[in-house]
Amino acid sequence: MKESQKITDERFMREALRQARKGLGLTSPNPAVGAVIVKDGVKISAGYHKKAGFPHAEIEALKKLGGNAHGCTIYVTLEPCNHYGRTPPCTEAILASGITRVVVGAKDPNPGVPGRGSQFLKEHGIEVTLGVLEEECRTLNEAFNKYITARRPFLIAKSAITLDGWTGTSTGQSRWITNEKSRQFVHRLRAQADAVLVGVGTVLADNPRLTVRLRHSTKKQPMRIIVDTHLRTPLDARVLDRISNSQTLIAIGPDVSREVLERHEKSGSTVVVCPVDQGRIDLTALMDILAAREITSILVEGGSSIIGSVLRKALVDKYYIFMAPKILGGGNGIPMAAGIGPKSMDGCIGLRDMQVRRFDDDIMIVGYPYYG
Repeated sequence: MKESQKITDERFMREALRQARKGLGLTSPNPAVGAVIVKDGVKISAGYHKKAGFPHAEIEALKKLGGNAHGCTIYVTLEPCNHYGRTPPCTEAILASGITRVVVGAKDPNPGVPGRGSQFLKEHGIEVTLGVLEEECRTLNEAFNKYITARRPFLIAKSAITLDGWTGTSTGQSRWITNEKSRQFVHRLRAQADAVLVGVGTVLADNPRLTVRLRHSTKKQPMRIIVDTHLRTPLDARVLDRISNSQTLIAIGPDVSREVLERHEKSGSTVVVCPVDQGRIDLTALMDILAAREITSILVEGGSSIIGSVLRKALVDKYYIFMAPKILGGGNGIPMAAGIGPKSMDGCIGLRDMQVRRFDDDIMIVGYPYYG
């Protein structure tokens, strides 16, 4: 491929990525996808997938042209589908439109349809270019990729700590360690996740709403999940309110009485009985239960106990750590991750592909855990 063509392809794929990001947090269990249609080096249409069951990005872009894109090139962040699901296959619409070239960012990770979209297009005489800005396109849908291949939600953990590693004082106070800009970014993470998960300890200590509160409006609220083995969540807890149109799911153990369970169900919550492991909710089993409910991504915002639990179970796929320029001092604060740590440094959990970003004086570290 000529260098000039490579530069052109990357330019329009970046525009397709911008389109795709408009759908982040709205398309689950489908991926977020963007498409751009180009004629003689000029963008003439664009679209993105808005919601599961709605037209895919390619169809949205084609609709604006009346379905006629003769001689055009379409740039799409994910390989066009070639199967019937909630919507017809995009490959047939592309073929019927007269498009002569398809530029794809990432291949469809669905193990049930490996490469079929590209194969169909090639067999019908359409030029296909694969792998343009592939890493960016794959990262955009890292939650979908995990869900469709492993049938498990993509688990994102978040912690806010002082410079000396504490998430709260000895009395449990933690508001506020980080600044407003950091907290607004966390609301963006909530908006992009299917669900926000905390332990009952956080509910009892902080009485949070766990809703998205951004300066601009959001089109959806994530499901709120409480890990509560003995169902201690008060009926008047703010996390149970229905004003925000956000659903609440409480994961409980098998020993909770039917009477207590029914009181919570009558309040509008979904209560799910889970297996227990050493007296606590089996978080691995809970992930399977949530995957069956088409929850593809979960933001874990709980305290020290739940963070320690998901790390020990090697369930965390991505970790955001917000560090404020504050020193708590002493040795009796709340640690970032509770529980019994390893006896040697060889047992540490590492972060790969780490990135660092500043929010005024706060520092955000994000990476992908690897477990020894």
